[in-house]
Amino acid sequence: MTSNSTATDTTQTRTNWQVDYDADPIEIRDPVAEALGVLEPGEPFVVTYRDAVKEAGHSCPTASGAYRIVQLGLDALYPDDYPVRSEIEVQTAGPQDDAAYGVMSRIISYVTGATGDDGFSGLAGGYGGRRDLLRFDAFDPDTADPTFRFRRTDTDETVEVTYHVSDVPDGGPAIGNLQGILDESATDQQREAFADAWRRRVQVVLSDDSLFTVDAV
Repeated sequence: MTSNSTATDTTQTRTNWQVDYDADPIEIRDPVAEALGVLEPGEPFVVTYRDAVKEAGHSCPTASGAYRIVQLGLDALYPDDYPVRSEIEVQTAGPQDDAAYGVMSRIISYVTGATGDDGFSGLAGGYGGRRDLLRFDAFDPDTADPTFRFRRTDTDETVEVTYHVSDVPDGGPAIGNLQGILDESATDQQREAFADAWRRRVQVVLSDDSLFTVDAV
């Protein structure tokens, strides 16, 4: 629906969120945005977990895990400066069509700008280009847990982030209400119990650093 649509009497100007996530934002510079006057030179985009949820279309331990993976990876690579789009290569340990790596890579690409061969090629000969900076099946991990590497193309520094997804709490019996929600047989109480349990799982991922390992490569 656009501003010219007539399905409602008023145009909604913001998302009607039903939950507020406690997660630090990610700050990242974009040289192209600066060059084209979207941002002041040196000023970052501020990306929140809510932005990641909009990209994914849902909030879950996979989406929140991806957000924390990229946040922790960039914090390790840029301890004193803003990370910079077009100078970050992302390597995954799994294929693009994998259920976890596919969703996670979309969120990580959204934050870092890193893309495959369909991405932005840059201005005036490649300035700020982000094409071919996202690589799948790029290395063999030491674990079955989702693992990503982030490399600074300006310094070649690389960090590896592993998400110990098997350690995420299961959410308890209320999670079992999902099938009833999908087939519309769940009661309001069951829906509310599921939502509360699901949000708690997501918040654990956003808050518990022990679920992640960050190593220099």
